Amino acid sequence: MNRTVALALGLIVVFALTVGVLLVVMPGPHKSTDYLVIGAIATLLCLLLLFLALIKTAKRPVGKPDSE
Repeated sequence: MNRTVALALGLIVVFALTVGVLLVVMPGPHKSTDYLVIGAIATLLCLLLLFLALIKTAKRPVGKPDSE
């Protein structure tokens, strides 16, 4: 599986789980501002995870093999 596809699918799953958990945790009835906060928190978490994943799994540059 391509690295980009796997990362995108993983972040979509994390976003959906975060929204689901926050909808259960936040007391109802929900107003439009509650949905705004839930979406903002889920987006912030996904962007943070994306940033960390891209830093930790940086692609190695293709270099010439050492000739001795």
